[in-house]
Amino acid sequence: MAKDESFDITTGADLQEVDNAVNQSKREISTRFDFKNVLADIEYDRQKATIAIHTADEYKLEAIWQVLTQRFIARNVPVKNLQHGNVEKAAAGTVRQTTTLTQGIETEIGKKIVKFIKDQKYKKVQAQVQGDAVRVSSPSRDELQQVMQAVKGEDYGIELKFGNYR
Repeated sequence: MAKDESFDITTGADLQEVDNAVNQSKREISTRFDFKNVLADIEYDRQKATIAIHTADEYKLEAIWQVLTQRFIARNVPVKNLQHGNVEKAAAGTVRQTTTLTQGIETEIGKKIVKFIKDQKYKKVQAQVQGDAVRVSSPSRDELQQVMQAVKGEDYGIELKFGNYR
């Protein structure tokens, strides 16, 4: 029997790079003129993979997100994996927003990916959800590369990574 080739579809960010981007953003915001004597607090919780911003108003909140987004892009952190929470009113007229980083493919999205691959009717391609990843296997490397291209063309609301190719 021929040996099956396989690859994994995953998602996530290097949390150290997120930490570095947040620290760079804090330094930049502390030196900007439009943030002088203004509340601009960014907290990063590595265990929960969340970023909480507390600032004076929604205009400042948007400015902080622009700085953070620039730093994330420069450090190859997938901005598509940020799930912004609602803007909440806080004490003294300030605003707060918490954003979560998606670190694994949720089961629901994994099932959509598997269904999409099966709907393409590849001859011997098998796809299955394994935890927070999707494993795709086939005896043909060419078919696997076709699957990669097809999945890259779809939008699942998160940035997909293709790895563990064997």
